[in-house]
Amino acid sequence: MALEIERKFLLQQSPQQLAATGIITILSEQRIEQTYLAIDSNEEIRVRKITDLSTKQTSFTHTFKRGNGLVREEIEYEISETIYGQIMQAFGYIPLTKNRITAQFDNGLIEIDIYDQIQLTVLELEFSSLQEAESYKSPAWFGADISGEKKYSNKKVWKQLQDGKFE
Repeated sequence: MALEIERKFLLQQSPQQLAATGIITILSEQRIEQTYLAIDSNEEIRVRKITDLSTKQTSFTHTFKRGNGLVREEIEYEISETIYGQIMQAFGYIPLTKNRITAQFDNGLIEIDIYDQIQLTVLELEFSSLQEAESYKSPAWFGADISGEKKYSNKKVWKQLQDGKFE
């Protein structure tokens, strides 16, 4: 199982503003529809439909994650459009939708998620080790560190969407 080590920040500026001032360079943008099939306090199973907005190519993934906080185990693989469609039809859930911008910043990559159903923009930064993640000093424009705040997790927001209420 691969490890995902990431920190999340509550971004206050738009990616376009950051790009216009030369702080970041936007590399790509994707449209993501994300649905959870099973969730508990320590594990989740989800599917995604991911469309590259420049090429219009679409892929579908199935992901299992275990753990909480900065480090989680993750298994992700592609599934067919047919399987994705059958899952979506069988469960009838409302997908969480967002645009994901991948950008170059300071010799590394960041991902910025801009959500549709709620007013939320999150910057994610992945690391190769827990030590690197814990010692990283983020620039002020990243915003507040929300890495450990469950109310900003995708699965929490998705669950609120299914219940028809947001906190």
